[in-house]
Amino acid sequence: MIPVCRLADLPRGEALRVESGPPPDSVRGDPHLAALVAVFHTEGGEVYAIDDTCTHQDASLADGWLEDCEVECLLHAPKFDLRTGSVDAPPARLPVRTHEVLIHVRLSEAPPNLPPSCVAARLAGGAAAGGAA
Repeated sequence: MIPVCRLADLPRGEALRVESGPPPDSVRGDPHLAALVAVFHTEGGEVYAIDDTCTHQDASLADGWLEDCEVECLLHAPKFDLRTGSVDAPPARLPVRTHEVLIHVRLSEAPPNLPPSCVAARLAGGAAAGGAA
């Protein structure tokens, strides 16, 4: 897993290019090359990650046009489905790899703002908030 950014730092409709470390030998042939991944935050709020390099020609997909769950490469306009990596328009013929995206939630260290009855119940070892007594 590689940390990328806070979700708030990647606006909807935007993409970010991330260097993820060396790719498997079978993909690039050189284990010392860094794999580039494009992370997309769609207008609908979904987050997807695919290989950043177009399979038709060496171009960054993070720089492409994002529409719904598809990205169009700037060079020759092949389109890739962000959910599956499949090619939706030529001239590219090979799909890109997709990558799992995990959203990490970091809880605040500040105490929660609970109603007084809930705080009293918790201090007394009573029922949890919203639960039946």
